[in-house]
Amino acid sequence: MNWIIRNGAVLGAEGLNRADIFIQEGKVSGQASGGREIDARDLLVLPGIVDIHGDGFERQIMPRPGVRFDVGLALRDTDRQLVANGITTAFHGVTVSWEPGLRSLKAAGDFVTALLAARPHLSCDTRLHLRWETFALDALGQVIEWLALDPKPVVALNDHTTGSVLKGTIARKIGQMAERSGLSRDDYMGLLDQVWARRKDVAGAVEKLALAARENGNVLLAHDEASPDERRHFRALGAVSSEFPLTLETAAEARAFGEHVILGAPNVVRGGSHNGALDATTAVRDGLCSVLASDYHYPSPLHAAFRLASPGDANFAKIWELVSANAAAAAGLVDRGRLGEGERADVILVDAKDIRHPRVMATFVNGRLVYSAQNLIEADPMIASAAA
Repeated sequence: MNWIIRNGAVLGAEGLNRADIFIQEGKVSGQASGGREIDARDLLVLPGIVDIHGDGFERQIMPRPGVRFDVGLALRDTDRQLVANGITTAFHGVTVSWEPGLRSLKAAGDFVTALLAARPHLSCDTRLHLRWETFALDALGQVIEWLALDPKPVVALNDHTTGSVLKGTIARKIGQMAERSGLSRDDYMGLLDQVWARRKDVAGAVEKLALAARENGNVLLAHDEASPDERRHFRALGAVSSEFPLTLETAAEARAFGEHVILGAPNVVRGGSHNGALDATTAVRDGLCSVLASDYHYPSPLHAAFRLASPGDANFAKIWELVSANAAAAAGLVDRGRLGEGERADVILVDAKDIRHPRVMATFVNGRLVYSAQNLIEADPMIASAAA
């Protein structure tokens, strides 16, 4: 179905302008050739949100420690949350760890299988972000096989093991990590000791995965880099962006080379990090953060953008790029993130009259209306049926 969105404040490169927007055959068009009309008066018409890093779906799989639900059910529940919060492309951050339980290799395999089956039926363009724990040496072969999936997964190099052993930031989460794995704290610590004993093999495994990602054309990210030297090291391996760098100096090193720095949108919404990491609001204002991701909370990208800039601000377009165009670029997607002619029609309509609580009124994914607030579609049952 083609669509004509009338009278909205459409976001372009220079800001918001009152205009009509046309959707034809899944793309933004420069002219109308018939179609169902929506009156977007008093609404903002924005590019859909691209979420490059989110693991909020884990709560749908395991809402309480040890309480698991079917992954297919979890994916469909998550899908509804995504489009209702304006997220039109989502990379589900699946951690492949040496831990048993929720982040085990088996759990990751079950998730990949379920996503491949569910993906054609999901409203959001849902993809994989493989977060390989670099000490999960026995999982390396399977992760390399998954790089060949279509669409190509993003892959990130994660090392939460070293911090756990050396009593760094991650060590404070040992109780939570043990609970998630289904082990007692003592058993978890014993397993951690066994994993740590193989640390001399990690560097070679990282190089092997990085080479496979480069050869296959997967976007490679590095997670929790602790220093500019680490950023330079992972850059040499082909990691094109820095995810959640631990210091401002590391973020500055990435930005100096034109690389994206990805931080969590919940950090902005909450007024700071929940675990003492970089303050994302400060990083954005200082030009040291170029992408905001949902991390663990799907409403946050939308709300973070409006916390950082009001629609009338001169920099609103640049702020929105943190959750749209920049995120798409970091993920290697060149067809979305903006509302230019010929772009993929991932579009959201937002009521921002209450700036503290912006509300998504409609979401289009690839030109298809996949979500609409009731008061937008009441007047026309044809629109309601299209949104179903």
